Amino acid sequence: MLPTVKRMFMAPDPGLLRLRVSLRAVLGIGLAVAASELAGLSLTASVTAGLAALLALFTVADATVRGQAVTTALLPVAGFPVLALATALHGTPALRDACWLAVVFCGVYARRWGPRGNALGIFAFMTFFVTQFLHAVPGQLPELYGAIALALAAASGVRFGAWCIERRTPPAAVLPPLDGRGAARPTTRQAFQATVACAFAMTAGQVLSHERWYWAVGTAWWIFVNTASRGETLVRGFRRVVGTVTGIAAGLLVAVPLDGAPAPTAVLVAVCVFGIFYTAPLSYSWMMFFVTVMAGLLYGLLGVLHPGLLALRFTETAAGAAGAALAVALVLPVTTHAVTDRWVRRALHAVHGCTAVAARRLAGDAAADPAPRAAELEALLGRVRLSVAPLVHPLNPLRERKRRARQVLALLDDCARETRGLVAVAADPDASHDARLTAACLRVETAVEALVGAVPERAVPAHAGAPGHHPGAEQALAHLHALERALTALAAPLRQSPLAGA
Repeated sequence: MLPTVKRMFMAPDPGLLRLRVSLRAVLGIGLAVAASELAGLSLTASVTAGLAALLALFTVADATVRGQAVTTALLPVAGFPVLALATALHGTPALRDACWLAVVFCGVYARRWGPRGNALGIFAFMTFFVTQFLHAVPGQLPELYGAIALALAAASGVRFGAWCIERRTPPAAVLPPLDGRGAARPTTRQAFQATVACAFAMTAGQVLSHERWYWAVGTAWWIFVNTASRGETLVRGFRRVVGTVTGIAAGLLVAVPLDGAPAPTAVLVAVCVFGIFYTAPLSYSWMMFFVTVMAGLLYGLLGVLHPGLLALRFTETAAGAAGAALAVALVLPVTTHAVTDRWVRRALHAVHGCTAVAARRLAGDAAADPAPRAAELEALLGRVRLSVAPLVHPLNPLRERKRRARQVLALLDDCARETRGLVAVAADPDASHDARLTAACLRVETAVEALVGAVPERAVPAHAGAPGHHPGAEQALAHLHALERALTALAAPLRQSPLAGA
């Protein structure tokens, strides 16, 4: 356990970005809760404020600061009507359940509009969830609205004013979603899958508990966030259960003895918030560990925590994970191979595009900038790693398929490393054009075409005359030759379809 903790918190953090984002989240959420308390709002409203601030800081992920500000401002538009609906339906369970499933479908379907649609969909779903968690009623709507408004103002003040990290870091590349029409569109398919999963979780959860059934629905919902295939969803469900089990164990040791004591509970909740944000990019299991411990602490504050409640939390989580597994297996299933193959193809196109732009830059085209292409390639490789995760998971019994998947990842990493080196050379103003670069770029183009078919962007035309000999050109040639070798080596594992059937 200790080595795992050490690896998690000693993982590379370029520019200390994860650390800064995590500390900012603690500050923003703490200010939101403090503002609610100073305004004289109830404990229920303060918890709502903390959750609203957490969601605003965690889910809003537009590429620009302006886009993030607009999305944050739109969160009440998605959340307030759902909050009113959820509080009004406590006395009519059948209608309440049907409306929540409609929110689930719309929330997932909204992901087709990119990061903004995703954030608004999550906020709408979690608004319904927190209403069940806190048993809010219509008479509490004014103070709940006020708490959310205060929370979003506090979170925005920290994020866009006092501590705007994004203004000092390059925007991350935003990947357009995979194509598709009708039910084949990923967001449409997932909307149906998530709705079926949540319907199963809702039924099973209510069999387990008439009071805490909503945990199963929450589990099913979150398993579908940032997944695209059957394998990804199953692995995410497994990791959620692992994180929940370990979080429950920690809750028995920490949250139950505290029994809601305000000061130490507040400190530990802040630690959990930091842990959620710091580990989320690295490990879903660790993130869920901190979420589960925080939930136990909040139940302690509300005066309802006991060991049996934590045990129920586990069974509800298992029910939600089972619902997600059944949905991806039975409702419009998509294999890991189908999704991974498309992401790999896009990554290889990005390799070629980056190479072609770098070659134009080396040929003297000052307007050619390969840096955005390199950022897109890094984002695509991250998506490939996510889609291949089920195949390289320790519990995957198919060793040969696991070996090939790891080989593909290693070779793609080689491609990315050589492409980064080529981009660095192209950025050097002293690097001059060498006619040998054209031939090398054409060989890279041929290697990519052998893997994915025709590429839309062609290399620079050959220059007449003897090749020059410049340090920049020599370095670029070395990167291009290594890139060609990696692309050629990729042919064997990709043509053997190591992901088929996953």
